[in-house]
Amino acid sequence: MSRVAQGVTGEATRRAQDEPGSGPRSLWSRPGVRVIGGLLVPAVILLVWQIATTSGLVPAYRLPTPGSVITAGVELAERGQLWTHIAISVQRVLLGFAIGSLVGLAVAAIVGLSKLGDVLLSPTLAALRAVPSLAWVPLLILWMQIGEESKITLIAIGAFFPVYTSVADALRHVDPHLVEAGRSFSLRGWSLFRTVQLPAVVPSVMSGLRLALAQSWLFLVAAELIASSMGLGWMLNDSQTNGRVDRILLAIVLLALLGTITNAILGFIERRLLTRWT
Repeated sequence: MSRVAQGVTGEATRRAQDEPGSGPRSLWSRPGVRVIGGLLVPAVILLVWQIATTSGLVPAYRLPTPGSVITAGVELAERGQLWTHIAISVQRVLLGFAIGSLVGLAVAAIVGLSKLGDVLLSPTLAALRAVPSLAWVPLLILWMQIGEESKITLIAIGAFFPVYTSVADALRHVDPHLVEAGRSFSLRGWSLFRTVQLPAVVPSVMSGLRLALAQSWLFLVAAELIASSMGLGWMLNDSQTNGRVDRILLAIVLLALLGTITNAILGFIERRLLTRWT
């Protein structure tokens, strides 16, 4: 079996090496350049923000200074509230993302590998995908009450569709030459999927997971804005009610940072998997 896997994956590797853009990395693809370049725009935004607020161009009640936002964060951290909000939101996102992604992968395998599954499930899932996130909230609250179950379910719904769409489409378009090569080695069913089809769709799986993670953060805010008493989404709503623009900006910055960190972790996992499977 190892010779079979080596033969099939070797063909896939040769195909990848023949594709354009597989040569030495350019200056712009170096990690240090990408990090510095990625920090440049936030630094400019922060500088413009500081100048606009300190010069009086924008009144403080509309846009507090960066220092005021930091002070608001320090105050909440000293009370222990900030870390509680962050921990609860991260927990909800990770749980919903994990559940939605696993279900999405399972359904994508059924739809992408089975003509019957494609015919039966694709139209219904396409219709459900068009439903806005906020439309699910009243139904989930009615069924599950205002608890963790409704919030995690909403986040799982948000994570499901990017994974399902990306992976199902990738499985439908696996290179038929690779599949035939696998079958020529007497691979069928699970062995064909594990040896040929799964390695071929690993990039699409990771792309779907990264999109699902971003979608999970979006659905988190939708859930916590309407039905929550803790979390960063709740902080946004509560700060709006109290007119605390500094805390609104703090919550937005924290959501951006947490989304960036979790995406970076997933990107690291993606690189390790691509190294192993491709």
